Amino acid sequence: MDNDDKARLAPAARTALRSFPRTLREDLCTLAADPLPRITKVRWLAWLPHVIVVWLSIPLFLANSDELENRSGFGAQYGLLLAAFQSGALILAMFRPVPAWWLSLVPTLVVAVGEPRPDDPWPWPVTGILAHAGVLLLLSLRVRPRVAVEALLLSCLAGLVLEGIGDRPHDTTAPVAALVFTVVVIVGGSLRGRREARTRLVEQEVLTAEERARRTLLEERSRIARELHDVVAHHMSVISIQAQVAPHLVEDPSEELRENLAGIRENAVDALTELRRVLGVLRSENPGPNDESQTPQPTLARLGALVDNVRSAGLTVTTEVDNGTRTLSPGIELSAFRIVQEALSNAMRHAPGSMVRVRIAYGPAGLTVRVTNTAPAGPVPASPGAGHGLLGMRERAAMLGGEVTTGPTADGGYEVTATLPLNGTPMKDNA
Repeated sequence: MDNDDKARLAPAARTALRSFPRTLREDLCTLAADPLPRITKVRWLAWLPHVIVVWLSIPLFLANSDELENRSGFGAQYGLLLAAFQSGALILAMFRPVPAWWLSLVPTLVVAVGEPRPDDPWPWPVTGILAHAGVLLLLSLRVRPRVAVEALLLSCLAGLVLEGIGDRPHDTTAPVAALVFTVVVIVGGSLRGRREARTRLVEQEVLTAEERARRTLLEERSRIARELHDVVAHHMSVISIQAQVAPHLVEDPSEELRENLAGIRENAVDALTELRRVLGVLRSENPGPNDESQTPQPTLARLGALVDNVRSAGLTVTTEVDNGTRTLSPGIELSAFRIVQEALSNAMRHAPGSMVRVRIAYGPAGLTVRVTNTAPAGPVPASPGAGHGLLGMRERAAMLGGEVTTGPTADGGYEVTATLPLNGTPMKDNA
């Protein structure tokens, strides 16, 4: 390190040293509550760590009080009081770790003032080491690593200072205490880091699932928009042609009529141009060989061919049409066909060998589509993942002002019911 680097580091070091007392005061002079986190959602099991800590504090209190009573300069009353402070600090550490650390450290300093007998453990009694180690462990499980290290350093420093000023023969415990305290702080910090990493992983998984759901929704809406493009384009083409032909169907049309019809045709042509631009954005850049963007969109008239294909795959499919058949708007026809198609695909994947019933009911207010399958006849293969089927059904129905309901049936099968109103007003199920 050259002189320039040293010159740059010197002000930073002085600043850190000046701010250290303030940082230490902010970290360790607090009464903030920080309850011990639950280890499980089961109520009785969530309190298990608290029960263990309370149970351990009782023998520590008894052993510590007995040891303090026998130390020189402490009677039974003071020994019990100091032991109660340290055992109480272990319990308090489950709720307020920093105040509990002070409550555990101060009695140790008071005890160290006493006059040890030869070969007595000093300045930390053995039970005091165990109690303070438990407090440090509970503290390092919840506070930031910096705060835990500060508490560790002050604990070790207190023992070393008392060891340095002691002038009577004794069995020193400062190095052992420092080693035990360091180990428990490392263990507690590691467990805290692991818990935080697991929490962040769960949060990331939730965000990933939400992002995947949003992407799936956008993909389905884009697919629906591509399919509806042909429907809208067809209507706009018809409007354009009718506006162009209309003047020839009227004898001596007025100039005003010609201008209005020309404006209608011009607007229709502009709308078709914009539709083509939108479709160019929605379509993939490199469509594959199975791309269906250029094929005519299906209607319920092709339902028979769809059912025949499903029957060839091993399902028994029956169809029913109530109240006759009639031509509906292309949007309703397309959505109804896709809903039946997706419901049949789900039946093939999740209920192989089942019997499927497709029921189409034409009503005065709209169309009701119901697809019901029985329980699978054999083992169901594992699904490769969540598909877009139910989401696509709901999006198509919602686009028309309708709704889709799904759920299991009493015999172990599954049912999909879609109501598609003619005028966008929710209709009652008439199937």
